[in-house]
Amino acid sequence: MRDAMLRTYYFEDLALGMRESLMRTVMAADVTSFADVTGDRNPIHLSDAYAAQTRFGQRIAHGMFTASLVSAVLGTRLPGPGAVYLSQTLQFLAPVKIGDVVTAAVEVVELVENRRRVRLFCECLVDGSPVLEGEAWVSVPSRRPR
Repeated sequence: MRDAMLRTYYFEDLALGMRESLMRTVMAADVTSFADVTGDRNPIHLSDAYAAQTRFGQRIAHGMFTASLVSAVLGTRLPGPGAVYLSQTLQFLAPVKIGDVVTAAVEVVELVENRRRVRLFCECLVDGSPVLEGEAWVSVPSRRPR
């Protein structure tokens, strides 16, 4: 059965300005699971007592957890299954706290036809304010055989 949220675009389907996004509420269990998977056990992510003494005053999500939401958009919505990540730049602009609703969005900003490469502007927002920005390059399959 095909996941209803998966959307596949071939290179020929893409146009400048196309944009897709997803929203995710960051839960304490997400942060703990991310720490378990990656091994990043920095107490700013896991300890209320430690985090209360930092400039953030509370636990924050791993920056790469937030960045992984961009990966989710690329792999499931734009361009979707079949796209291969080539590179990603990231700027972390603000912390993401437990309970924040993050909107991860990508927008097509460049198409390189001869190599089927796509450059996308990537951002994550909390309450309309950017918490992460960057760009990704992906390789996208063609409808036409080579």
